[in-house]
Amino acid sequence: MSRAIVLVLDSFGIGSAPDADKFGDEGADTFGHIAEYRYQHGQPLQLPNLTRLGLAKAHKEATGTYAKGFHEVETHGAYACAAELSSGKDTPSGHWELMGVPVHFEWGYFLNEENSFPNELLTQILKACELDGYLGNCHASGTEILKQLGEQHIRSGYPIFYTSADSVFQIAAHEEHFGLERLYQVCEKVRALIEPYNIGRVIARPFVGDKADNFERTANRKDYSVLPPKPTVLDKLQNKGGKVIAIGKISDIFAGQGVSESVKASGLNGLLTATLNAMEKSPENTLIFTNLVDFDTLYGHRRDIDGYARELETFDQWLPVIESAMKPDDVLVLTADHGCDPTWQGTDHTREFIPLLLSGQNVQAGSRGKRHSFADLGQTLCRLFDLPAMEEGKAIKLS
Repeated sequence: MSRAIVLVLDSFGIGSAPDADKFGDEGADTFGHIAEYRYQHGQPLQLPNLTRLGLAKAHKEATGTYAKGFHEVETHGAYACAAELSSGKDTPSGHWELMGVPVHFEWGYFLNEENSFPNELLTQILKACELDGYLGNCHASGTEILKQLGEQHIRSGYPIFYTSADSVFQIAAHEEHFGLERLYQVCEKVRALIEPYNIGRVIARPFVGDKADNFERTANRKDYSVLPPKPTVLDKLQNKGGKVIAIGKISDIFAGQGVSESVKASGLNGLLTATLNAMEKSPENTLIFTNLVDFDTLYGHRRDIDGYARELETFDQWLPVIESAMKPDDVLVLTADHGCDPTWQGTDHTREFIPLLLSGQNVQAGSRGKRHSFADLGQTLCRLFDLPAMEEGKAIKLS
């Protein structure tokens, strides 16, 4: 039987989705705008392996034109672009839909830019967590709020509460002065307290450093997510005796549901090394599912165009290594969960098409067109692993 290796380039959108105007994102294009920026600065984006697997053509399917510096070439994989059905443009919705379960309900959000959280909730948190106070209580960039409040946090011992346009409650605290385990305990209690607000995630954001100009978030981030509303491909594969190896933050996104083994790693090189290790040891009938988070957190949200471009080029250089580790029946999937255009206004995700690039010895090259849901991947995986079909999505023909 086959194995599937699914690599999620977190936030790597390829053009504004049909409903992008509802999100204020009409015209967003993570890949296209990065390529345009590099082309205009005389350093065209170098992605020969992603191009070989159909990225440039998938982008053309989504937007109607090739990205700057890219043109017609022969492809060696199946490629498509996919729009999102889910109501939001957040991480859990994107990943759950990829695994066959779109989110049709509306998440709760903390919409106020200042004084974002209800007083009643804050009072409950202080009491349950035995805290004397808090800082923040606003919408903020995760790095900027450390510069603004990190030193005060160390002096006071108060955790930093903040949110964004996503359905999220984020808590930043210093690993040494506040304590990592204590931060996790606070997040667990907050997760329980915000259930009535229908918030998707509580995120622990630990950091280190001793002053504003050297504070740095660590790899010990932890997401406390709600369970997907229905069984995903992960559950179906596990129930049939298959194995799901979740690398990076995948297990957190699914709240551990349907995960056989969770592997923690950080950084692009660390995550891809962990993926290779899993490919080396895992048996048939295994899904290796990896999230490459730095595209989003380090470059998309921070609007770092050059950094995003360099990370893409580094990933591209890894692809032949990943491909050389594949077995004859393996299928490699390169995709994303939403966009985060580094040229766009603000710091939030962008509503975009995502790439679906599938390759392997048994995958026939060529276009698979515009797909109406990320769930098409989930349905494809069900067919690959001979699982019962999902309720939504249309399988992509591999051969």
